[in-house]
Amino acid sequence: MLYAIMGEDVPGSLERRLSVRPAHLARLEALKNEGRLLVAGPFPAIDSSDPGPAGFSGSLIVAEFASLAEAQAWADADPYVGAGVYARAVVKPFKKVLP
Repeated sequence: MLYAIMGEDVPGSLERRLSVRPAHLARLEALKNEGRLLVAGPFPAIDSSDPGPAGFSGSLIVAEFASLAEAQAWADADPYVGAGVYARAVVKPFKKVLP
């Protein structure tokens, strides 16, 4: 089943985010290579595709996992969680309708 993982950044997280981004992206690449990643990306903190020093307010990942517990465990192990980038990561079942 698909699950939406919504990470919410702590204020001023940009430096920490950038420092662990390669490890975060490596985990996403693994999901992609397994054919389990639907979409992933950050929420810019301002209305711009390149928010510069304003940074990001969080991230969205939609991927396939065997269960909610597995999706939550994957989210909890994210480098952004360990580095204190995310204040919290919410995981919810997701049903793709379109496209």
